[in-house]
Amino acid sequence: MSKLALDRHGWLKTHPNVQHAPSPNHDARPNGDDAVLLVMHNISLPPGVFGGTEVIDLFQNRLDYTSHPWLERLRGLTVSAHFLVRRDGRIVQFVSTNMRAWHAGVSSFEERARCNDFSIGIEMEGTDTVPYEPAQYQALTQLLPALRNRHPLRAVRGHEHIAPGRKTDPGPSFDWERFGRDNQWLRRQLPPLSPSRR
Repeated sequence: MSKLALDRHGWLKTHPNVQHAPSPNHDARPNGDDAVLLVMHNISLPPGVFGGTEVIDLFQNRLDYTSHPWLERLRGLTVSAHFLVRRDGRIVQFVSTNMRAWHAGVSSFEERARCNDFSIGIEMEGTDTVPYEPAQYQALTQLLPALRNRHPLRAVRGHEHIAPGRKTDPGPSFDWERFGRDNQWLRRQLPPLSPSRR
């Protein structure tokens, strides 16, 4: 399969595995910042339901909140991520990697606040407790080289690591060891091991 690549505007070039779904929920990175941090998330709407259009609709501010009782709590929320990796491995891009997507919220990394300023956010379609699909990990191995060729990424964290106590994703179902091995991250670039994994 052909490799993924970003164009000069920070969008993945045309590829059978890629969909563009531009979100209005973004702005410029401040002070010429570039992305040095990758943040992994998970999302499913309604929770635990996969394959629908609700995540795309949320990031494009056109979610039908009346379609499911749980969705009403999201009314008025303006969020986005750079990418969504669907269960079948398809990749949806919402925001140019040159821009600041609104994915991390109140957060900090290495004593620096506002992780949106200097990060790229990837949403995995899933939940904290349901194992992610092999196709999703395979999609990440396609996506990561394109991101690293363009941006000086030097670390990866879960949302849970940059917003502890507030967020729990991508959760224990995310295989950090596989992700690190498949994408050639050094141990020091990955989140600290939990006590049970040491």
